[in-house]
Amino acid sequence: MKLVIISGLSGSGKTIALHTLEDEDYYCIDNLPLGLLPEFVERIINRNTQPYENIAVGIDARSEASDLREFSRIISALREKAIAIEVIYLQAELATLIKRFSETRRKHPLTRKGLPLPEAIEMERELLGEVATDADLFLDTTYTNVNQLREIIREQVIKHGNEGLSVLFQSFGFKHGTPTDSDFVFDVRCLPNPHWVPSLRPLTGRDAEVMKFLANEPDVRRMQDSIRDFLKYWIPRFEQQSRYYLTISIGCTGGQHRSVYLVERLCEDFRDLIDNVSIRHRELG
Repeated sequence: MKLVIISGLSGSGKTIALHTLEDEDYYCIDNLPLGLLPEFVERIINRNTQPYENIAVGIDARSEASDLREFSRIISALREKAIAIEVIYLQAELATLIKRFSETRRKHPLTRKGLPLPEAIEMERELLGEVATDADLFLDTTYTNVNQLREIIREQVIKHGNEGLSVLFQSFGFKHGTPTDSDFVFDVRCLPNPHWVPSLRPLTGRDAEVMKFLANEPDVRRMQDSIRDFLKYWIPRFEQQSRYYLTISIGCTGGQHRSVYLVERLCEDFRDLIDNVSIRHRELG
């Protein structure tokens, strides 16, 4: 049995993630109190009819604070029963969460205690600190729309199943903010920039003209070789620690040319070495 726990900040996309899993035939329960999770799993395992193969449970800050502090112990005890557990934690920047609540006119669950929205979000972040620390996959949805989040869940959580490591190569632009959901971040702003070639400026690192420009630059080839060799050594070490997910982010100034090109090339380098490799170009939508 595989159990996926979806947790994180309200407004970060937990419901979307859970619905995406439900669409893929996961048996889903939202807002299950954490203290009831062991009993729920026991009942699922011992049910008289065919047990569910894939289950997803939403856990949020409305669980008892004392239970949330025991999250690591509860999960460790369940894993001892040979249950494959993956913890997915979603978050977004404070300003983004406030904007989303304003647009949807929804109330934050902790504002019922009379807290202003920014303080409720920060309290929620603190309450879920233990869950975030134990997360197998940490997703920052600040720059992610609904369709992109669904695709990330399909590519990383559903597609790879229970076996092997899922690696995401992600391009981004530093001027739009550094992603907080990365295991490795490589800065390639030192490389020649196609932005300063007028004919290449409106294109991206996936266009043939930009690819040719960058492929002819010795430093670009050296950067690709250096990152590839580094990852070839270290990815197996992460895999030995039973990691499910690894996110590798490559950043240039705008996230349009150099980082996109290198992500595409690195993905090609690793497709034959890792079963599940996926790409995300954050600034290209």
